[in-house]
This record gives sequence, structure tokens and C-alpha cells, in this order.
Amino acid sequence: MDPDSLQLGTEHLWNWLVRLLSKDSEWLNAKVKFFLPKMDLCSGDKAQDATQGVILQLRRLHAQGRATWQAFIHCVCMELDVPLDLEVPLLSTWGHGVAFPSQLEASEESQPASQLQHGLKRPYQSCGSSPRPKQCKKQQLELAQRYLKLLKTSTQQRYGSKIPGPGQPLAFHQAYIPPILQWSRTPTPFRTQEGMAPGDPKAEDGADVSIRDLFSTRADKGPRVTVLLGKAGMGKTTLAHRLCQRWADGQLDRFQALFLFEFRQLNLITRLLTLPQLLFDLYLSPEAGSDLVFQYLEENANGVLLIFDGLDQALHPRSSRGQAGPEDPSPALDLFSSLCRGTLLPGCWVLATSRPGKLPNCLPTEAARVHMWGFDRPRVEEYVGRFFPDQPGQEAALAELRGSRHLQSLCAVPALCQVTCLCLLRLLPGSPPGQSAALLPTVTQNYVQMLSTLGPRGYLPPEALLELSEVALIGLQTGKVIFSVGDIRPPTMAFAAALSLLTSFCICTGPGHRDTGYAFTHLSLQEFFAALYLMTSPKVDGNALASHITLSSRWVLRTKARPGLLDHLPTFLAGLASRACRPFLSLVAQRDEMWVSARQAVVMQALRKLAARRLTGPKIVALCHCVGETQEPELASLMAQSLPCHLSFHNFPLTYADLAALTSILVHRNAPIHLDFEGCPLEPHCPEALVGCEQVENLSFKSRKCGDAFAEALSRSLPTMGSLKKLGLAGSKITAQGISHLVQALRLCPQLEEVSFQDNQLKDWAVLNIVEVLPCLPQLRKLDLSRNNVSVSTLLCLTKVAVECPTVRTLQVREADLIFLLSPPTKTAAELQGAPDLQGNAGQREEAQSRSLTLRLQQCELRFHEAQGLIAQLQEGPRLDEVDLSGNQLDNEGCRLMAEAASQLHIARSLDLSDNGLSVDGVYCVLSAVSMCRTLAELHISLLHKTVVFTFAPEQEEQKGSWDRTVLPVSLTCQMPSELPPRPAAIRLTHCGLQAKHLEQLCRALRGSCHLGQLDFSGNALGDEGVAQLAQLLPGLGALQSLDLSENGLSLDAVFMLTPCFSTLPWLLHLDISSDSQRVVLRGDRRGRDRWTGGSLPDFPAGAQSSAFHQRCVPRSLCLRQCQLEPLSLACLCETLKKCPGPLEVKLSCEVLSDQSLETLLHHLARLPQLSLLQLSQTRLSPKSPLLLADFFSLCPRVQKVDLRSLCHVTLHFRSSEEPEGKCCGRFTGCGLSQEHVEPLCWLLSKCEDLNELDLSANMLGDDGLRCLLECLPQLPVSGSLDLSHNSISLESVLGLVKILPSCPRVQEASVNLGSEQSFWIHFSRQEKARKTLRLSQCNFGPEHVSRLATGLNQALKLTALTLTRCCLGLEQLTRLLSLLRWPVGLFSLRVEEPWVGTAGVLALLEVCTQASGNITEISISETQQQFSLQLEFPHQENPEAVALRLAHCDLGTHHNLLVWQLMETCARLQQLSLSQVNLCDTSSLLLQNLLPSLSELKTFRLTSSCVSSEGLAHLISGLSHCHHLEELDLSNNPFVEKDTEALMTVLEGMCWLKRLDLSHLPLGSSALALLTQGLSHMSVLQSLRLSHNQIRDFGAQHLAAILPALPELRKIDLSGNGIGPAGGVLLVESLALCKHLEELMLGYNGLGDVTALRLAQRLPHHLRVLHLPSSGLSLEGALLLSQALDGRPYVEEISLAVNSLATGVPHFHQGLPLLRQIDLVSCEIDNHAAKPLAASLVLCPALEEVLLSWNLLGDEAAAELARVLPRMSRLKKMDLEKNQITACGAWLLVEGLAQGSGIQVIRLWNNPISPDVAQHLQSEEPRLDFAFFDKQPQPPRGS
Repeated sequence: MDPDSLQLGTEHLWNWLVRLLSKDSEWLNAKVKFFLPKMDLCSGDKAQDATQGVILQLRRLHAQGRATWQAFIHCVCMELDVPLDLEVPLLSTWGHGVAFPSQLEASEESQPASQLQHGLKRPYQSCGSSPRPKQCKKQQLELAQRYLKLLKTSTQQRYGSKIPGPGQPLAFHQAYIPPILQWSRTPTPFRTQEGMAPGDPKAEDGADVSIRDLFSTRADKGPRVTVLLGKAGMGKTTLAHRLCQRWADGQLDRFQALFLFEFRQLNLITRLLTLPQLLFDLYLSPEAGSDLVFQYLEENANGVLLIFDGLDQALHPRSSRGQAGPEDPSPALDLFSSLCRGTLLPGCWVLATSRPGKLPNCLPTEAARVHMWGFDRPRVEEYVGRFFPDQPGQEAALAELRGSRHLQSLCAVPALCQVTCLCLLRLLPGSPPGQSAALLPTVTQNYVQMLSTLGPRGYLPPEALLELSEVALIGLQTGKVIFSVGDIRPPTMAFAAALSLLTSFCICTGPGHRDTGYAFTHLSLQEFFAALYLMTSPKVDGNALASHITLSSRWVLRTKARPGLLDHLPTFLAGLASRACRPFLSLVAQRDEMWVSARQAVVMQALRKLAARRLTGPKIVALCHCVGETQEPELASLMAQSLPCHLSFHNFPLTYADLAALTSILVHRNAPIHLDFEGCPLEPHCPEALVGCEQVENLSFKSRKCGDAFAEALSRSLPTMGSLKKLGLAGSKITAQGISHLVQALRLCPQLEEVSFQDNQLKDWAVLNIVEVLPCLPQLRKLDLSRNNVSVSTLLCLTKVAVECPTVRTLQVREADLIFLLSPPTKTAAELQGAPDLQGNAGQREEAQSRSLTLRLQQCELRFHEAQGLIAQLQEGPRLDEVDLSGNQLDNEGCRLMAEAASQLHIARSLDLSDNGLSVDGVYCVLSAVSMCRTLAELHISLLHKTVVFTFAPEQEEQKGSWDRTVLPVSLTCQMPSELPPRPAAIRLTHCGLQAKHLEQLCRALRGSCHLGQLDFSGNALGDEGVAQLAQLLPGLGALQSLDLSENGLSLDAVFMLTPCFSTLPWLLHLDISSDSQRVVLRGDRRGRDRWTGGSLPDFPAGAQSSAFHQRCVPRSLCLRQCQLEPLSLACLCETLKKCPGPLEVKLSCEVLSDQSLETLLHHLARLPQLSLLQLSQTRLSPKSPLLLADFFSLCPRVQKVDLRSLCHVTLHFRSSEEPEGKCCGRFTGCGLSQEHVEPLCWLLSKCEDLNELDLSANMLGDDGLRCLLECLPQLPVSGSLDLSHNSISLESVLGLVKILPSCPRVQEASVNLGSEQSFWIHFSRQEKARKTLRLSQCNFGPEHVSRLATGLNQALKLTALTLTRCCLGLEQLTRLLSLLRWPVGLFSLRVEEPWVGTAGVLALLEVCTQASGNITEISISETQQQFSLQLEFPHQENPEAVALRLAHCDLGTHHNLLVWQLMETCARLQQLSLSQVNLCDTSSLLLQNLLPSLSELKTFRLTSSCVSSEGLAHLISGLSHCHHLEELDLSNNPFVEKDTEALMTVLEGMCWLKRLDLSHLPLGSSALALLTQGLSHMSVLQSLRLSHNQIRDFGAQHLAAILPALPELRKIDLSGNGIGPAGGVLLVESLALCKHLEELMLGYNGLGDVTALRLAQRLPHHLRVLHLPSSGLSLEGALLLSQALDGRPYVEEISLAVNSLATGVPHFHQGLPLLRQIDLVSCEIDNHAAKPLAASLVLCPALEEVLLSWNLLGDEAAAELARVLPRMSRLKKMDLEKNQITACGAWLLVEGLAQGSGIQVIRLWNNPISPDVAQHLQSEEPRLDFAFFDKQPQPPRGS
């Protein structure tokens, strides 16, 4: 087209455009306002007509540049009704920059520059660049007033137009509903305005007055800073602009000037600014005199308000410099900091808005913080009502809203509420009710629906959507929220402007530098478009898409200062991943739905991974939003099941939408959940989101920000939560109004089990209102009202409630604590619906009798009058368990009153009146008041410690009832007394300042007590005078159990005053006095039950106890510790003891006891016939004391044992005059005895007639002292043992012992160990013994000692056995020793245990035997145990047969033949050859092959657990084949192969004289079995056959059964562990029945079953002694059959039925087994039902020594039965009850059974349900109880 034609075309288009826009000037003004935010549309030429005005506006648009003009043309074509024939040329001509209209070009040149930037902004004037001129005040005031008027006019013009102003929110001019504002922290109290109280709910709910209260804090000095915190979409920016509008309208008249800054715009300014530049260059400049105007603002700063919006978006950090002055340029954030801290413009007001996060450090700590929440239901309905212009539309919208909870949760966020209303405005017309809400299920779909609503003619261009989405994503990724006109293509700009998706505003980057900026109307909208781009752009692959599905890992109140711009991006991605968004995504991406579904699957997969993880609170909330947006039930269920059972949220804000999202997930959960909100700022109406949530079991809120509105919202939710059991609301600001709502709700929650309202500052009325609801909560267990404000009068009302409410069990009040503990009734619903007439008084009486109440009112300021009222209440109430009134102000009268009422109140456990101001005079009153209280168990009064505690015992009816319910044997229960005596009471008056003058009045008060047991006067000031007086008064107090006079300033004279009480007070058995600790205690007989302090054992009455178990005689004892014991004092003490009845024990302790004092003591004690024990502990004695004590044996014939240890501990045991004289024992250990003491000591001991045991260990005898002692040994009358261990002896003493042995005929055994433990024992016998044994260990014999040892041994003719253990005796020394041993006649055994024995080999050891001078009769070698034993017979004799064989081997050419020849000579009379655990080489086996035929007297051959090769075994078999005279052959446990075993069986054929054959643990195959049975057929004298663990099974059993009748002498057979079944077992039993002499039968660990047991019971051998059938598959039936067959058998000694399932039964006998020694019933599932027959059976076996019942189900009932029969089992040594169900009660019964003199050594109780403390206590009472894992059964002493 030529230029002329183009010009004509553009003129035509221009004229048409002018005419079109003239018809819609309002639309044109809106677009001009959008593209030119700072343009004043009203300041143009008012004389111009409409056409000229349109032309002027177009010229202004064109002046902005090509991009703005193109975007405007696109808006015309998109939004206005432009014919197609004009739209195409319009876009082609001007929409793409082809040409500009000439009219505009001509006008641009003539347009004044001032008109292009027209508005209130004056030409740029530099602020702060020149010094401030000196102007008069009048001129300053005029300039300031003109500026302030200009500022207000500018603000009015900005917000006065109906067209949205620059930077204003989209719906600014629509209905404005103030959101909820809630103070989070205020520096000072409110300055109330218009009668508004600080706690008024309107101030919290966010009415208009609350906005004014933002500036009402009292801060006369310092900064006045308020931070407004709110999540995205809550209306922070809208509120900031609303404040500007109200100020311009004169509603905030306290402020003269108001400035609004947005950090998103300040971020664009990179240069430094001064405060005047910030105010004037970036906001509005004065017409003149900027310095004077700023000075005026400084002087009137309290009238200046600066609003900073979006503090969380501040990008540029603060500078590192100090505080800036007015003239110092600084970053914008520094200026903000200086304003907040008052260093700039001091006194001004600062309001900042921010999303929740860690606020910058520039904010002062005293800044007030206000949380901005969304809309509650009334606000949502009000907003919807104002949004819709017509009445039908309002009603329809409200109906949709009220019918959809999800829609309500969306509208709780003001920004989403606006979007929802926009969508409803389009959807409601023509839609049926409820359908519109169904189309808006998620936030994302709301935005999708909004785009469809705003789109012109419903069309959404995909290209524009995708381009706008890309701009949004790039902005978020780069932190950019403000865009320039060049950032967005004109068509996209026009599209965004047409749909109001962008807002425009003027941005100033510096003085005179202004531009137009564009931003999305809300940040969430930008996030939505960014998510849309990620989902639809082909440039984003799956991995990049999945990388954006992340959750914010912040605790926003503490860590993150600036929330990210991408925080909500995963939520929108999740929303777009729902199926409902698939068509929309397909449209935008211009792809098919299969491609879209693949993109959605990537998001869903990422969410599934997150849903299965353990997340923190903020992440869980974020994920709930994401999962809810997907609308996928499967994903919601996965997340719901993955949540922990206890879900905690701490210290981050939560809105209604957050809880609604969480609830939507919990709906899909199967298990209950606990929700805990602590320190979280909560939206007041957010609990409404929990309505109908059945999964919540525990719900807890703890936040100071919860008020009455929150309580009201919670009260609407609670009745709908049917599974809720625990409710907690702590630390809130709820008043009585909120409590009333909650109380009404609690009445509708009968399932609640625990409610907590602690720390809520509740008043009396509110607390009483809460407790009134207790009867309506039948399942309630705890009500916590702690840390509230409760008065004393209200406290008594609460006690009345506790008394009257049938479910209350405990009321606990202590200072701030106030807790009700309740117990739900046990009646069933059917019982509660019984006859109404009978349900009244009878039910109440029954409840009162069964219920017990614990009342604790501590530190409640109760006085006498309150105590009267309390007693009146309690007398009408139920039985009391415990009453605690400590820490009050009752004084003497109040304590007396409570003491008098104690017996009437029927208190079961305790009454505590501590710290109530009780004095000494009050003590008398209290004692008199409780004197006749029969249930008093203990009264403890300590005036020093302010303690007054009454402890009560159960009443007789209750005690007897509990005793009747105890499971005990009939023999015990039948002897129970019909009426139990009252339990003795303990009166403890400690640290009360009592003196002698108080005793008479005290004893007068105590005499009234009819059952006084323990009396404690410790910690007073009685002195000797008081003790003397008390000794006279004690008989009048009756029989006490104990009297404690400790810490009363007593001297030794008091001891002499108290010892006569042994004869005047029959109850006194123990007198315990310690001078250092001032302990003086008089005790009677302490029963076993009184020793238990833990309460874990039963409290048996004394009557039942004494009737069941007779008590052992308890001796009287005097214990005097840490006292000065001079001879005179000791003489006086012994004189006072002469009249004391016996038996008497005296235990003394002092620092030093002189020889004179010891002699005095021994002299006088010898004259006390009742003395049974004298003990001196921790008392230093002189070195002469051992001689004095040794002489005491002859001075006092009654002395039985003298034990002196380390010259510090002495114990003397005396026998009574009735006992016959017997053995004596002397122990003088660690007494420093040396050689000089030996002769006098031996001389003194020789006077003793029968010294059974003498212990001189740990002294300093040395070799010389020991030699001297050994020389005196024949004169010592020792008949038992002599211990000389640890006396520094050497090898010389050992050789001396060997030398002295011939002169000591009564020495039976001597044992010496010179190792680290060094022991030296000599055991004697009463008569001269023919055999003596010597054991020497670690004696380190050298070559020079061997000859001396041999010489000594040759002289000790009666020595028959010598054991040398690790004595460094090598092979050469052993050979020499054997060669030197020459006895005239007799047997001598030599046993050597040395490490080299394990490596020397059999050949070398046999070579040693050749050097023996006598005949070797026994050889035993064990390499593993490193033992080599020989038995020699003297004199040496020749065997004719051996001589003949030796002559046959006369070829001595080889060493082998020589060795065989020598062994034939020395072993000619060998009877036993035992090789155990040896490695038998082929040479050794060849030697045995040649040697064995010559051993004509060999009777026993053993080769066990050894390694032999096949060749060696062949040699051995060859040799054994000639030993037809063998009587015992043991080849067990050898690792032979089956072929070797078969070869070995061939040897048996010729052994006709075998009596014992052991082939256990050998592989016996079918061939070997055949050979074995063939060999057995010739053994007619065989007595013992062991074939255990050979797995011969039924096949082998069949072979054996066929041959067993041919063994008539068989007495013992062991076939254990052979896999024999019932068939083989029956055959064996049938065959064994023919063995008439069978005594031991062991068939355990075979699956024999009851069939075999039945046949065995029928054919049981007559002489059977041992029957072992463990783990044989027997049931109770089989065991009973066997027990019936065994019953009465006279020879049975052992029975083992362990590891068989006997269930509830047990084998029992009627006739008994007279010789039965052991019965094994381990792990047989025996329980209490079998206890009685078991005990009855055991009694019928008088010879029983061991009963094994471990690993069963025996309980206390079984223990009672066993305890009953223990005294009748005189020979029982061990009872194993490990791993049963015996408790401390059962163990106590066993202790009582042992107390009757049973000879049992140990009862094993490991792994029973007994606590370690109780076990230790039980073992201290009875050492024979063993609770250890390892068996600690005492071993019998050696030589016994």
C-alpha cells in the first residue's frame, strides 16, 4: 500500500476510534487510569467537549510509548464491541507498531511537557541538598499547612474516585468488611476510647473501633510502632489503603500527615536516601520550603503516621553503619529502622504490615504486634450481602454458602472470599441450589472459575494465558513482583488488563524518575499463574515439575525472616493435578488430556512420597492443603494413616482454613489421633473447622491468644466430636462469658474422660459453673482447674461438690493447683435403667459405701471456721481415703477439732495437718483427741519440721474382708480369728522440744490409748533426768513394740537406767544405743510383716500368723555402739544385765578397748549363764587380745566359737546350759600373729577339749612360724580343719609339711596353693586314717626340689594320693620323681595337671610310665584337661603271662620295641586305661596294638572324645580283639565315620565278659546295628548299655528289642535322643519287661507318646530306681498312668518327666515313694490347680532331696502349698522354682515355711515377678532364697 493510501486508512481508523470511545468515556478513563496511574483525570481543560477530551486522553496514552499504545489498542479490540472489518486493520495498523496516527504525531510536538506529567506532583525539587534557610515561624506554619492540605487533597483524589486508584486492591471500592484483629503483644495497656474496655470482645473481634485501637497504646515516650501480622490474602494491604482513605476523610483526626510506602516499590530504589527525600521525592513534594515543612513534621511528629506495607518483602539488607541522622543518606530499610527506634522523627507513629515470620532486628522489642485474621461466619455473610447488589442474588449466594462447609472455609480468607463471590455472581443465575458450590471445591478451581468468569464472552486465549504464566513464574523465581511495560507483551498486557489480573501504579526510582509499574492483583494470583505454566509448558520436563513439589521447612515464628514467594506454589500445583482441572489444562497447553494426565501424575507421585513421610507441624499443614486440593481420596487416606497418633503444633499461626484442611484429611483416618496446639496464634473462629471430626480423641490448646470468641467457636464444635476423650484449654484469656458457652457444650459431651482449664485466670463464678457439669460427664476421670483465681469460700463449695458428686475420687488443691480426679461408675447401662423407685436412696447408700474420697487442700489459708464447715460436709459424705490440710492456718484449736473428727470421718489412709501452727500445748490436745481412735496406725508430730500426719489402718470389716479374699491354704484360713484385734498405733513426737517436765502430762494423754505400739520421742531434750522418769512411767503404757529416745542428749548413765527395763518390761527384747549418732531405741519382737516397708507384701494379722507358723525364739539383745567402755563401766553394765532373762546377745562397739577392759568384760560375761552372743565390732584391740580370747576357751566351757578378725571384730558364741558340750571353733584372722605368738597360742588352745576348726589365716607366721606350728600340731586338739592361708609361706614350708605328715596320724588331707590366692588347708579326722591326700598347686618345683619331695613322700607311708597342679614339674622332673618313689607296700595315686600334658602326646606320656618303680595299675590321660594320672602298686611284681609276652618281643633293635618291652614290664598289672580328649597318632595306636595283648589284667578301656585315624583305629581294633577279659568298654563321643564304626563293632563279638558298654554319640548305621546286636548276643553278664544320641530310630529299636531278652543281668540302659517313635517305644518296653534286674531306664528326647507310656505303666520293671522320660511327647494322661504305676514302688530314686505337656495336672501319689531323691518336672506347664495334689505327693516321699519345678506357671497359691509342706520334708536340699509366677506374697510364705526348721539349702526363685528391692529384702531375711541367674547352692565342705 502506498503512503497516501496508508495515511487515508489511518485517518479513517482514527476518526472511527474517536467516535467509539466518545460513547464510553468511563471505560476510557479507567484504561487511562490503568496505564497512567499518576494522571489526574479531573485537571484537564474543562471547557473542551467530549470529543476533544477523548483526543486528549489518546494523546496522553501515546506519549507513554509504543508498548503502552499497542497494549491499549489490544484492550479496545478485546473489551469493546469492535466490528471485525475494523478490528483487523486496527490491530494490523496500530496493534503491531506499523504506523502511528498523524493526528497524535502532530499533537505530540505541540503538547507542553508539563501536561504530559500533569497532576499534583510539582516539578522536582531537591530535598536536603541545601542548608535549611532561616524562616520565621509564621512562614513555616503557612508552608506546612499548605503542604498538609495538599497531602490530604492528593489522598482524597486518589481514593475518592469510583475507579480503582493506583496500587489499590481490586475490590477496594467494593464492600469493605473489617477483618478480625487480635492483639498479640502490647507494650502498655490500651488507652480506652469511647468506653471500650481492654478486654471487650469487640476489641478482639475486629470492629471499626479496633482499627482505631491500633493507635491507642500508651507510649508517651519512645517509638510508637505497631506490626500487623497476617497470612497472604488476609487484607493487610487493603487495610493500609483503607487507613489512608479514612485519614483523608477526617476519621483519623489525631494525625496531621499520613504517608504510605510499599516495600515492593522501595526495593526498586538502590541508591541511598535521606528521610526528607523519602517523604518528599518519593511521595509528595511541598510547593516550597521543603526544609521548613520537614522541620514542622519533626516538631509535630506525634501527629505523623507512616505506613510500611509488606515488611516481609524487604529485599535490601540494612547497612552495617550506625543509626542514621536526618541528613545521612541510608537504605530504605535503615530509614524504617531509625523511624521505629525513634532516632528519626522521634514520636511519630509507625505501622508495618507483614506476613508471619521472624521479624527483622530493626524492630524494637516493645513494638506492639497485632494478628490479622480472616473472616468468621458473620463477616463472610455480611461481605456476601454487600457484594451482591440485588436481594435474590444475596439470598441465593448465602444459601450456597450456608450449605457448604468447604465454601465457608474458602471464604474465611478475604481474598478468596472475593474470588468466590465473583464466581458465584456468574454461576448462580440458572444453576440449581448447591450446584454452584460444587463447582468451587478448591482454591485452585476457584481461580480457574474466576478466569472463566472474567474472560470476555467466556473466551480465554491460550497463548495469552501461557505468556502471562511464564511472566509470573520468572518473577517468582527472581523475586520480582513489579513489572515494567517492557516485561509483558502488549497483547498479554491487554488480556491481563481486560480481566483485571494486573494492577498498575506509578513507581519512583529517584527524584524526577517515574515510571508505571504493573503487578498481579494479589501474590497468590501470581503463584497460581506460575503453577499453571509449570503444568502446561512443554519447556518444563517432569523432573523440573517434581522439584517444585516441596514443603516449606520453617517454624515461621522463630527462624525465617522473609517467607518465600514460592511457598504456595505446591498448593496450586496440587490443585491443578486434580481431574477436574484436566480440560482447562488441556486448553491452555493445547495438548490432549493424555499428555495432561501424565503431567498430573508427576505431581501426584511427588505428593504420595511426601504423604508417607514423618513431617513437622508446618509441613503437615502445608501438605494437608496440597492433598485437599487434589480431591484424591486415596492420597488423603495415605496421608491420614501416615500421621502419628500424637500430632503436635507449636509456635506458628493457624487459621480456620488450616484446620479445615487438616480436618478434611483426618476424615480418611481409621485410628484415633491426639491434636496438641501449644503457643500457636489461632484464628478465633478456627475451632469451627473441627465440627464433626470423629477421629480426634485428644484435643489440647495452650495459647494466651485464645479468648471468648475462640471459646464460643470451640463450643460449637465439641458436641459434634463423638470420639473426643480429652480436652485441654490452658493459658488462655477466657472470661465467664466464654466459659458459659463451653459449659453448655460440655453437657453434650458425655464421652469425655479428661478436661483441663488450667491457667485461664478464671474467677469464682466461672469455676463453679464448670464443676456443675460434673454429673453430666459420666466417663470423666480428671478435671484440671489449676492456676485460676479461686477464693476460700469457693473452695468450700468445691469440696461440697466433691462430697456430693458420686464419681469424684480426689480433690487436690495446692496453691495454684486445683484438680478433680474421678472414677466412672461400674454399673452397666442395663442396671442404670432399672426400676426408678429403687434407684434412689438405695443406690446412693451403695455408692457412698463403695466410694472413697481423697481430699487435699494444701496452702489454702483455711482457718478454724472453715474447718468446722469442712467437717460438716465430710460427715455427710462418703468414706475418706486421705485428707490433707497441710499449709493452712488451723492453729491448735483447728488441729484439735480435726483430730476429734478423725474417728468419725472414717479416714482410710491419712490425715495431714502439717504446717498449721501447732504448739506444744496443742500436742496434748491432739493426743487426747485421738486416744480412742481404733483405726489410728501412726501419728507423727514434729514441731521443728511443722509435721502433723495421722496414718490410719483399714477398719476391721474391711481388713477382714480383704483377708478373706486372699488366696491361702485351707489350713491357714480355718484358723483365722473371728474378730481381729486392733492394730497397734505408732506415736512419733519428734523434734518437739519435749523436756522431762512434759513427760508426765504426755504419758497421761497416752495412757488413754488402748493399743499403743510404737513410741518415738527422738530429737527432743529429755536428758538423763527424762530417761529416769520415763523408765518409771513405761510400765503404765502397756506393751509397746518400740520406743525411740534418739537425739535426747543422753549420757552413758542412761544406759544403766535402761538395761533394768529388760526385766521390768516383758515386751522389751532389743536395746540399741549409739553414742556418736545419739541413737537410743528400745524394741520388742519385730514380726516379719512389720519389716516390709514397701507395702508390696500382704499384711497378715498376728493371730493368723502365729497360728500358722510358730515363731522362733527371739533372744534379747543389747547393742551399745561408739561408747567409751572403761573397766568400771563394763563391770556396771554386766551387773545390770544379771537379772535380764535369756537368751541374751551383747553387741558392743568403741574406738579402743584396752586389755584390762577386755579381761574385765570376759571375766564378768563368763558369769552370765543367759548370754548367747558377744560381739565387739569396729573396736581396736591390742596384739595380746588373741591370747586372752584363746584362754577364754578354758575359762568358760560354754563358749562355742571365738572369731577375731583384724584385731577389730570379735564374735563369741555361747551354748546354753541345756545344750550338751560339743565342738568349738576358733578364728584368729588378720591379727598379726607371728612366730613368737605360736607357742603360747598353741599352749592355750591345747586346753580346749574339742577344737573342731582353727583359722589362723591372713597373719604373719612365715616359714618359721609355720614350722613351729607344724611341730606343735600333734598337741593341738583340732578335729576338723586348720586354715593357714595368706601367711607369707614359701616352698620350704611345703616341703616341711611333707616331712611332718608321718608324725600327724590324724591328718586326712592337706592342700597348699602358693599362687596369688595362696591357700593352706589341713583337714583332720577324729581317728587315725589309713589314707592321706596331699594337693599341691603352683608350688614351682625346681630340679633341686624333686629329690627332697621324693624323700619326703617315701617317708609318708600312709600318703595314698598326690595331686600336683601347675607346679612347674616338667616331663623330665616327672620321670625322675617316678623313678625315686619307692614304697615298701601299698597303692599310691599320682595326678599331674600341667599345660605341657596337652601337647606332649600319648606316646611321650606312656614313655614316662616306663620309669615307675612299682606296678602301674591305672593310667588316665586327658589332653584337653591337661591331666595325667597314674596309680602305682608297691612292691613291684611280675606277671607270668606278661613275662612270656615280653620274651616274645625280645628283639630290642628298635626304640619302639624297646618301649613296648618296658611298658610290658611296668604295666603288667594294668587294670584301667583311660584316654579322653586325646589326639591318638598312628604310632601311639601301633604301640597300643602291641601292648594291649600283654595286659592280661586289663578290665577297663576308655577312648572318648578323641581323634583317631582309620589306620590308627585298625591298630586299636587289632589290639582290643585280644582283650577278651574286658569288663568295661567306653568308645563314646568319638568322631568316627560309619565305616570305622562297623569295623569297631566286630571287636564286640569276642568280649563275653563285658559289664558296661558305652557307644553314645556314634554313627550307628544298619550294618553297624546288625554287628552290634550280634555282639550283644554273647554278653550275658552285661549290666549297663549306653546308646544315646545315635539316631537308631524305630528300625534300631526293633533290632535292640530282639536282643535285649538275651541280657538277663542288664541293670541300666540309656537310649535317649535316638528318634524312637511310639512303635519302637512299645517294642522296647515289651522287651525290657523281660530284663528282671533293670534298675535305670533312660528313654528321654524320643517321641514315645502316651502309647509307650501306657505300655510302660503296664510292664514297669520291679527293681526300677531311675526313670528318665524328659521331652517324650507325654500328655497328662500318660503321666498319670506312669504315676499310678510308680506309686508305692520301694526302689525308685529318680523320676524325670521334664518338658512334657502336663497342662493343669501333675503326677500324684497315694502310697508314696520311700526312696525317691529327685523329681524333675521342669517346663511341664503346671499351674496353681495342680499345687495341692503336688504338695500332697511330695510329702509322701520322705527321702526327697531335690525338687525341680522351674519354667512352669506356679503362682502364690502353689507357693503357699509348698510352704505348708516344707517343714515335713526333712531331707530336702534344693527346690527349683525359677521362671514361675510367684510374687512377693508367695515368696514371703516360703520364708515362713523355711522358718520352721527345714533343712533345705536353697530355693531358686530367679525370674519370678518380684522386684529387685523386695528380692533383696527377702534374701536378707532368708539367705536360702536365691534370686540370682546362676545357681549359688552351697557346696559341702571338702573332707566332710
